[in-house]
Amino acid sequence: MNTPMSRAASTPGVDFFRALEIRRTQALVARDLPTIKALHAADYELISAPGRVMSLERYLSLMAIAPFYAKWEHGDMRVRLSEDMAAVRYQAKITFPSGRVVDCWHTDIYALQAGSWKAVWSQATPLPPDEGR
Repeated sequence: MNTPMSRAASTPGVDFFRALEIRRTQALVARDLPTIKALHAADYELISAPGRVMSLERYLSLMAIAPFYAKWEHGDMRVRLSEDMAAVRYQAKITFPSGRVVDCWHTDIYALQAGSWKAVWSQATPLPPDEGR
């Protein structure tokens, strides 16, 4: 029997989500499209640092054309969990192929969908210039 207690007991811990976030962002930098597709929900949305909303379809189409990220550095991650959702928040330093670097807060929401944890929303919020890592 799958009671709320047994489902909660089987929810992965914070280390799982930290590792999942690193795996997801490494796939983005590497343009590993099969892994990106496996780790993102079909209705995934990114709100970029400039405030643009991007669907997974648009994100993938841009990555198929050219590298989107050159490097992604993670700060200490905080994780909030429930039985079917997780939020991961940290400061990131994201380097783009142009050489531009964005220091930002990065927040990702993961949801349990058909037995797999998928990123459903991501948001990057730029840090003020005097607060970069």
